Amino acid sequence: MEFDDWDPVYEAILQDFGFDRAEDERARDLLASLTDPFDVDRLSAVDGARVAVAGAGPSLTGDAELERAENADVVFAASTAADVLRDRGLEVDCLITDLDKNPETVRRLTREGVPVAVHAHGDNVPALRSVVPDCVDAFVLPTTQAAPADHVVNPGGFTDGDRAAFLADWLGAADLVFVGWDFDDPDVSPIKARKLEWAERLLYWLESRREERFGVLDGRRDGIETGPLPVGE
Repeated sequence: MEFDDWDPVYEAILQDFGFDRAEDERARDLLASLTDPFDVDRLSAVDGARVAVAGAGPSLTGDAELERAENADVVFAASTAADVLRDRGLEVDCLITDLDKNPETVRRLTREGVPVAVHAHGDNVPALRSVVPDCVDAFVLPTTQAAPADHVVNPGGFTDGDRAAFLADWLGAADLVFVGWDFDDPDVSPIKARKLEWAERLLYWLESRREERFGVLDGRRDGIETGPLPVGE
């Protein structure tokens, strides 16, 4: 994902949610100051692999979903999906988070040598300041949704879940398998529901870029509003 491809989509997200690009950039620069460059060879197993992208939806606890995660070569977990999987004895190879829910898991995983993709945006500066210094720096992969700068990268994506998919794609994953994704979860807040709509759109864009079909979108594609997404280009 080149930033020139991402930027129009990012601008649409900013407009939709009223976010401030400058605040995202300030958060990105703070994260850069708190971290060193990440050695992507730590995630070299992703290249050519079948990667399970675990969302934190309620369906993740189902036996079928857990089995699909277990059968993947690599597991990327969004936010609290890491806790659910680890509680059930499944290894997580990378946690993708903006630090809004499980900071102690973030700290613990880096101490155990598990990479954590920590995302900076305008609303999580206090979390960046309080959590990142406690992590083992070598296992922190700093990401942004703004333009990449210094060693902070932007593989694409907006929510923890779809960012996990974009990150796996950026690292060369051969196949993406989605577990624990519940786009129509009635228990989420209105703002979370809007973010899930964007996650769905972004996965639709990603599958188009990869020229494949994600099972998680089966039966949903006709209702996806593509908006600014350059699908099919």
